[in-house]
Amino acid sequence: MIAAEFKQRKGTGIVEFSIKGHSGYSESGSDIVCAAVSSAAYMAANTITDVIGAKPEIDLSDGFLVLKLSLQDALKCSVITEGLKLHVLALSEQYQNFIKVKISEV
Repeated sequence: MIAAEFKQRKGTGIVEFSIKGHSGYSESGSDIVCAAVSSAAYMAANTITDVIGAKPEIDLSDGFLVLKLSLQDALKCSVITEGLKLHVLALSEQYQNFIKVKISEV
C-alpha cells in the first residue's frame, strides 16, 4: 500500500510531503496506481526545484520520497504542493485499497 502524508502549517501551506511504499495493485512495471502517484510526485518535486528554484531537503529511494520545504519556500510552492495533495486524494478515493493519505497540521 502507498502511504502519502502531507504536513501543513496554517498560513504557510504544505511544508513536507512523503510518499512511501508500493500499491500492490499489479506487478512492478505494470502497476498503474504506482505509476500515477510516482509521476505526480516527481512532477511536483521537479517543478519545485527546477522551475520555482526552491531548495528543499529531499530523501529519495525505491518506493520512498520525502520532500521538506522551508517556510519561505512552502509559500512559493503552495500551488504545486496543494495540487499534488488534491491529485493524490482523488487517486486514494478511486483506489481505496491501495493508497492511504494522512494530512496533519504541524
